[in-house]
Amino acid sequence: MSLPPCPACNSEYVYQDQNLLICPECGHEWDPNEADEDAVQVKDANGALLNDGDKVTVIKDLKIKGSSQVIKIGTKALIRRVLDKKDHELDCKVDGVGEMMVTAKFVKKA
Repeated sequence: MSLPPCPACNSEYVYQDQNLLICPECGHEWDPNEADEDAVQVKDANGALLNDGDKVTVIKDLKIKGSSQVIKIGTKALIRRVLDKKDHELDCKVDGVGEMMVTAKFVKKA
């Protein structure tokens, strides 16, 4: 039986105690049967909900901080994970550039 990783710290060392799952590393307890109200909900420029594994397209030329490189309009990216941050919510693999954090308002779902 495989248990999901901890939603707080992503630890794989989760165990079950009656109907709760418990993370021994951070102490987080949750019921896997309840709806996850704390789930991060990030929307793209068109208002579509973005999830891990979604493919997106850049809708504006983006300058890469600390570099002279630019991500052009129409560049495709794969969302590795959605984070709960204020400025860069998406951890992506951008075609031709590599791994980087991207702001959700500059992409649309492909």
